[in-house]
Amino acid sequence: MAIPLSYNIRNLKLRKGATVMTALGIALTVTIAIFIMALLAGLRDAFATSGEPTNVLVLRKGSNSELAAGGVEREAMQTLKDLPGIAKDSKGDTMISGETILVLVLPRKDGTGETNVTMRFLSPMGLEMRPGVKIMAGRWFTPGQREVVVSKSIHERFSQSNIGDTMFFGKGYWTVVGIFDSGGSAHESEIWADINQIASDLDRTQYSSVLMRATNAETAAALKNRVSDDQRLKLNGMLESEYYAQQTSTGTPIKIVGWAVAIIMAVGSIAAAMNTMYAAVAYRAREIATLRVIGFSRPSILTSFVFESLCLALLGALVGIVLMLPFNGMTTGTSNPVTFSEAVFRLRMTPSVISNALIFAGIMGFLGGLLPAWQASRRNILNALRD
Repeated sequence: MAIPLSYNIRNLKLRKGATVMTALGIALTVTIAIFIMALLAGLRDAFATSGEPTNVLVLRKGSNSELAAGGVEREAMQTLKDLPGIAKDSKGDTMISGETILVLVLPRKDGTGETNVTMRFLSPMGLEMRPGVKIMAGRWFTPGQREVVVSKSIHERFSQSNIGDTMFFGKGYWTVVGIFDSGGSAHESEIWADINQIASDLDRTQYSSVLMRATNAETAAALKNRVSDDQRLKLNGMLESEYYAQQTSTGTPIKIVGWAVAIIMAVGSIAAAMNTMYAAVAYRAREIATLRVIGFSRPSILTSFVFESLCLALLGALVGIVLMLPFNGMTTGTSNPVTFSEAVFRLRMTPSVISNALIFAGIMGFLGGLLPAWQASRRNILNALRD
């Protein structure tokens, strides 16, 4: 015979002080866990949503970053253009874009210092090959002019990024003429400008990378292999989506440090839940013995006390979720070891994050309640009635 659930709910209400304090301790632990998971989810989303499935990125052989030393010689562009499988736009132009990645130092708006920001120099065709990126204020840069467009996140976080502002780079000042929205992709961390202007300023004869659009996803895979296997080029081809997926390693330090803190706090929360349940067992000794006398079995009492501890933990989890809701969608950034600049992304409280938080809290509640529940179920009836 099982003990009614209303019995456990009533006991939690009767011990309001202990219930609230324990739930708050668990809530703080869950809040930390959700924050870490939301950071990682946001970082994954930023890179996972970057890159078209039909785009092939070409880098120097042996390189895994657009910012690595060396690059793609301009003479190789004609060879790449002639490869079969490259799509053409509505005007009949080959969809290929030579691009250069450089780093600019900008001051933060909050006055906390300066940070490396990625500048991508590309052609108008490069803009066309990224249909998910939309101009939201101002206009796109004019080819041949020292003009830049900044992402929405860069505009929100850094100085010198309002329309009409100027930033010094290369041989002169560049004027901000627009703000774009990349839909939360990795391009939210970038500033875009004309490739030919920077080539003229810095006398560059190489591209950091070349982006090509294949006619379809199947052709993209074949085009990637064709580039890598061509001995004339000494280049490496990869799907654009694969390139950005590799950059999720950026979140590894966050994961290690964050979970270490969360686990330490979880140990404290488990101890708090255990103390609360031990106190409940001591306080309700006669009550437990009476339950045994009227026919409730030891497994029923064990299950009842574990359930009570789980309720306590899940209550704390719900409070933790509510505490984190105002931070959902908040823009933040971390250092990207691939580009040596800041990766900007947004916290994402996805259904997976919330379900994992509830499971995390459930584990804390189960471990915190198991030993006290075992003690309650094993107490001698006569001794308990005398207490």
